[in-house]
Amino acid sequence: MAGPSTPVARALPGLLAAMLLGALDQTALTPALPAIAADLGGLAWMPAIVTAYVAAATAAMPLHGRLGDRYGRGPLLLVSVVLFGVGALGCALAGSPAAFLASRVVQGVGGGGLVVGAQAALGELVPPRERGRYLGLFGAVYVLAAVGGPLFGGVVVDLLSWRWIFLVHPPAATAAFIAIALGLRTRPAADRPPLDLAGAGALAATVVGAILLCDALLSPVARPGWAVPVWAGVATVGAAGWAVSARLARDPVLPPRLLRLRGFAVPAALSLVVGFGLFGTLTYLPAFAQITLGLTATAAGLSVTALMAGALTTMVVSGRLITRTGRYRRYPVLGTALAGLGLALFGLFGAGLGPVALVGVLLVIGVGVGAVMQVVLLAAQNSVDRADLGAATSTVLFLRQIGASAGVAVTGALVTGAFAARVPAGIDVGTPTPEALAALPPAVRDSVASAFGGAVADSLLFMAPLLGAASLLALALPRTPLRTETDTLLEKR
Repeated sequence: MAGPSTPVARALPGLLAAMLLGALDQTALTPALPAIAADLGGLAWMPAIVTAYVAAATAAMPLHGRLGDRYGRGPLLLVSVVLFGVGALGCALAGSPAAFLASRVVQGVGGGGLVVGAQAALGELVPPRERGRYLGLFGAVYVLAAVGGPLFGGVVVDLLSWRWIFLVHPPAATAAFIAIALGLRTRPAADRPPLDLAGAGALAATVVGAILLCDALLSPVARPGWAVPVWAGVATVGAAGWAVSARLARDPVLPPRLLRLRGFAVPAALSLVVGFGLFGTLTYLPAFAQITLGLTATAAGLSVTALMAGALTTMVVSGRLITRTGRYRRYPVLGTALAGLGLALFGLFGAGLGPVALVGVLLVIGVGVGAVMQVVLLAAQNSVDRADLGAATSTVLFLRQIGASAGVAVTGALVTGAFAARVPAGIDVGTPTPEALAALPPAVRDSVASAFGGAVADSLLFMAPLLGAASLLALALPRTPLRTETDTLLEKR
């Protein structure tokens, strides 16, 4: 580990604080999703709550990566922290669904920059062979968020209001801003080709159009008649514009040449699939625990902690083993297979799972996911040179978020459709929430809870074959030796 006076040691507090912001938002919000959705108009709004943040973060990631390559990671991280804090404050004060979702978009733009900036900065400061031990340190931050976040979110929902979850972010963002400003000093690249703003805009339009098209097609909430053709047109025009810009620009915001590198293309594809399965699963687990198993929001948050704790434990262990041996290919192969097994168990047993069995299944899923997520990013960064480090980092995370957006939308549609088919005839419960369920007669309540549990299980069973296929894809990872030199451009003091 770096000594106390090294650039890495000076930068770590700010980078860890940036990662903690994003991690706490995701984990603390998970048990609060049913309560937020209920305030917005019903459980059918849950996909929109997640999608608003994820779509904004996804669209912003490629631009964050390329701007960081040119102007240094520090300035971009500071801007991201401000946007994240302002968006969180807007969520806490929002008085309508539109205001809440708009604030989630602002927070998502900042959150995308936090993830890309922190990971790319670590990639510049630490050589790939040594990065495993730092992935363990980053994993320890995620453990803190994974263990404390859901518990905090559940307690806040049970005792206060979900709005207090967002009120934590502004003071935390202020602390992160100070740590980054004082500790991270990297120089921008000397060669600055013209920024591919047209490509960045076209790519953002493609992502937003595709995500909103998916929402219009699959959302259980009625959308205007113009939504499908308009968003399909936006996605199509954006994709065509990006394809043209990628060929003409001197330095595309997302260089197609990277996809021709097997050491980059395979990790990027794995990131897409894992994002699809993980976020689709996480979105509905708290509702499953509360509605089907009758747990409180606090207990539901603790059950999700099992998945996150499993993932982060594996992340720490695999990171140290990678640094020791230099071998990383085996972890994505085994991890995707294990995560697929966990999803299959959840899907097969579904509503029959008790709280203890649910925790065990989630632990299996988490252990598998933890062996994949950070390792594929390390593999992708190792396959490119310094000039493309930000683009490579943002592309892997970008595709993970694309998968997450699609996973949330598809899972939402599957759960809603399966629930409607399973509810006994003559029972009109509307949107199943814990509050609505408590108002029903006991016999009806049991039928609705069982129907919802079966719907979630059926939907998540759909994810298992995808992760099985990802395990086969991981076998195509090349055995590229991890570099031992750093890619950093340190600012002279």
